[in-house]
Amino acid sequence: MKNPRLLIIYTGGTIGMIENPVTHALQPFDFSHLLDNVPKIKKLAFEIDHHQFASPIDSSNMTPLHWREIAEVIERNYTAYDGFVVLQGTDTMAFTASALSFMLENLRKPVIITGSQLPIGEVRTDGEENLITALQIAAARDHDGSPTVQEVAILFENHLLRGNRSTKISADNFNAFASNNYPELAHIGLDITFNREALYRSTAQRPLTVHHRMDPNVMVITLHPGITPAMLKHQLATPGIKGIVLRTYGAGNSPTDAWFIELIRQSLERGTVIVNVTQCAGGAVNPDLYDTGNGLARAGVVNGRDITTEAALTKMMYLFGLGLPTATVAQYLSLSICGCITPRPHLADT
Repeated sequence: MKNPRLLIIYTGGTIGMIENPVTHALQPFDFSHLLDNVPKIKKLAFEIDHHQFASPIDSSNMTPLHWREIAEVIERNYTAYDGFVVLQGTDTMAFTASALSFMLENLRKPVIITGSQLPIGEVRTDGEENLITALQIAAARDHDGSPTVQEVAILFENHLLRGNRSTKISADNFNAFASNNYPELAHIGLDITFNREALYRSTAQRPLTVHHRMDPNVMVITLHPGITPAMLKHQLATPGIKGIVLRTYGAGNSPTDAWFIELIRQSLERGTVIVNVTQCAGGAVNPDLYDTGNGLARAGVVNGRDITTEAALTKMMYLFGLGLPTATVAQYLSLSICGCITPRPHLADT
C-alpha cells in the first residue's frame, strides 16, 4: 500500500497553547509551534499536510460556524486524503464530534478528534502521544485496504470512542472522556487494539454528503429540585426556540405536578420539539418504568433513550438545519443516526 495521506485540521485548544509572558495565561498559538514540539511525527511513514484556522480558538468559543468550517475543509479535501485528524480543545470536543458525525453523511474515512490536557510544549504532556496515536489510527487500514475507522471518533489517552457517544468527564485527568453507553472503538496500550464489532459501517453506498447548516435555535434545560413555574415558563418561552433537550432525573423522570406537565404540554402545542435525556452519566430513558417519566411521554415528549446531551443538542441542530417539519424532527430524534443511539431490535441505524 502507498503511504497514507493525512490532513491535520488545527482549530486551537490546549494542545497548541503557550503561556502569555505578561498574564501567564494559556493562549492559542500557531501550528508550526505544535509541530516543532513533536519531532517524532517525522518518523511516521505518512504524508501529512495541515489546515489551520485563521485565528486558532479556545474551544469554549467553538460555534456551529466553526463546525461548518471543519466540515467544509474535509469536504474540499475528501478525495485527496485517506484520513483526517482534528485538533481542538477538550471543553466542547464532544459537541464537535457529535455535530460532525451528523454533518458528514455517508462518511467512509476516519475523522479523529484529539487534543490534550497539557500544552504540547510542556515537559510533561499528553499532547504528543495523543497526536501521534490519532495519526496512526487515521492511517490504519484493513487487509482489503479500506480504512479501519470510518466514522468520527475521539482519541484521548487510552481510548478511541465514538464521537456522538462521548462526553467529557474530567477537567484534570488524562483520560478525560468516556462513552458510558457504548463500548470503546479501540484500546490504546502497548498496541492499538480495535474493537471491530463496535466500529461503525454505513450500509449506504453513496458518496459523502456534507450538511453545512446547523440551526442554533435549540437549548438545554436541566431539571433540579426547587425549579419553579416561573423559571420553567421563562425558559420554555425563549424567543425563536425550536427544540429543547430536557435533562431529567434517572430513567427520564420529572415532577408530576400539574403545572409542570401543563407548561411542557403548552410548549409542545406551540410547535417546540422536546426530547427527554437523562442527567445520569450512563443508562437510558425508560418512560414506562415510573409514573414520573410516563407523564412526559403522554404529553408528547420524545424519548431520547441513551443519547448523550451533546449528541441530542447537535442532532436537533442538524435536523432543523435540514428544514424538516417539526413532526419529522421529532420522529428522527428517537432513531439512531450514525450510531448515536442503541438501536431497538426492530429498527436499523440510519
